[in-house]
Amino acid sequence: MPKTPSAADRLLAGQEFAPVVLGGDRLGYSLARSFDLGYGYRTLVVSTMLGGPVAHSSLIDHHIVPSLQDPEGLVTELRALATRIGPEKKLLLATTDHVVSVLARIKHRLEDLYVIPYAEPELIDRLSRKENFADLCAELDIPHPQTVVYDVGERPDLTRAMAALTFPVIAKPSNAEAYAAVTFPGKKKVHSAADAAELRALIDALHGAGYRDKFILQDVIPGDDQGMRLLTCYVEKQGQVKFAAYGRVLLEEHSPETLGIPAAILTGTDHEAVAHATRLLEHVGWRGYANFDMKFDPRTGRTVFFELNPRLGGTSFYITAAGFNTVQLYVDEWVRGQDLSDRPMLEASHEHVFTAIPLRLLQRYVTDPAVRPSFDRAVKAGEVTNPWFYKAERHPRRWAWIAANQANYVRKYREHYPEPKALI
Repeated sequence: MPKTPSAADRLLAGQEFAPVVLGGDRLGYSLARSFDLGYGYRTLVVSTMLGGPVAHSSLIDHHIVPSLQDPEGLVTELRALATRIGPEKKLLLATTDHVVSVLARIKHRLEDLYVIPYAEPELIDRLSRKENFADLCAELDIPHPQTVVYDVGERPDLTRAMAALTFPVIAKPSNAEAYAAVTFPGKKKVHSAADAAELRALIDALHGAGYRDKFILQDVIPGDDQGMRLLTCYVEKQGQVKFAAYGRVLLEEHSPETLGIPAAILTGTDHEAVAHATRLLEHVGWRGYANFDMKFDPRTGRTVFFELNPRLGGTSFYITAAGFNTVQLYVDEWVRGQDLSDRPMLEASHEHVFTAIPLRLLQRYVTDPAVRPSFDRAVKAGEVTNPWFYKAERHPRRWAWIAANQANYVRKYREHYPEPKALI
């Protein structure tokens, strides 16, 4: 039987609480940096491999597991891991939608050992399905794209299904978990189809690969990356939205494997979008963080809502960089037991540029005259943060990875998106 480690030998010993993060990706690193900035605490990252985003970091301890997606195995691993962690209070977070969903389903078997600040699994599963989110937006009169739900398994007549839409259309999976399990040539996170032939070829490829769930077909909102918007909200335990942080996407990633992920964000405000999100989250009884993908529609002058993600987004360090540490609300409410119900609603408003890519590269792509003055003003004032550049990092191999990461962005944009242009 393994010997229980002494108090001095336990992981994260001497800290008031232990941040434990499931996922060694960019959000895993961003959370670790936020805990270091706010509390001077190390973070324990639980992952399936020692990947570049978290490898050789001075902020992180590591624990490798066979899988983050096997509920039974994860319960066993996390219960055993708890005996090796020093602080009594352990805050357990996850970095992807699927792992959040798994964690929500098993949290009743872990809550004697960990604090787990996520909504109920039924609510997460319901709102993570894009057709349910679209229906909810329609019910609450929240702007959203015209949407058709197509069942790939049943394959109804495509022409009839498309009667409410005109080409081109955006096509994306309703069930991200089922979609992740299939492979086919040309697979993307989000597809576009210029005509019925392209859409029919996509449906055939999906069916041939074994995908039998629904696919979401939506009206294309005109404009390039600079029309995309983000909104992150926090709902306290009594069900009130207490924090919101809005961002304008300046540039997305364009490599096939990461297409659509924000590469750079300018923080700001959009009171109408915050009001819509608040109404939705309080209506459904959400708890904790949620983030919304949105886009400005130049035809109507309104911001339309695409989907809800049941966690902090992968690029949520844009909030911490702008002056509000995202993990503070977790710590105040879930670790220290503070009642947030009487706190005033805070809407972040400070302008700051978050960029995961070299600034000089980014400057080539910010062409929107409506945003360029604000962008230039923030840059001139030194209001720029790259999430990977952090002086607390000391390992030479860490800095070598950062240098390679930044150089790779230059290569990838040269290959996949050499000049800014309007995208469908």
